[in-house]
Amino acid sequence: MLQGARHAHIAALEAAADLSEVDLEVIELRTPDELHSTDPDGIVFPGGETTTMRLTGGPDGNGLLPALFSWLRKNPECPVLATCAGAILLADPQDGGEPLIDAKVNRNAYGNQADSFQADLRINGLDEPKSASEFPGVFIRAPRYDEVGDDSTITATIDDEVVGIRCGNRMALAFHPELSDDRRFHRWLLETAQSVIA
Repeated sequence: MLQGARHAHIAALEAAADLSEVDLEVIELRTPDELHSTDPDGIVFPGGETTTMRLTGGPDGNGLLPALFSWLRKNPECPVLATCAGAILLADPQDGGEPLIDAKVNRNAYGNQADSFQADLRINGLDEPKSASEFPGVFIRAPRYDEVGDDSTITATIDDEVVGIRCGNRMALAFHPELSDDRRFHRWLLETAQSVIA
């Protein structure tokens, strides 16, 4: 809850919980104490502005980001949905620890705010049967994947370009699924969390 599309994600999670018939309690993390006192079952890193997030939640701010990165390294099974700026933070945490996804991300590579666009994406692995299908992608000052490592599974493409990956239980997307009416990525997060805690 430092900055970015936080409330749109909450609305998307609530809609996804209804569709998946999953009990949901949203915890709005703002401080390391809130993280450690709640022990969440899933995490959303929203899109927004990485510079602002790092200043607000970094070691010179309230310390939430380094605490969260450390917690995620100790809890690799915890599902994560990271969108746009969130994907950048996972790829380049800047806390002295290992990256949280196996990819290199180029910040704002699709251009500035005026270059924002929507496009039909091909997504893989979210539907049954697990086949490719379309997804409405919303790109706002979006990052690009310069490099996708061997530990990454490609989950979304635009033409032949990778715009979404999964590393274990961490999903990192260059676009904003919370700004569409399609809840499949949020359902993935909730259903994965449910399977982990079962």
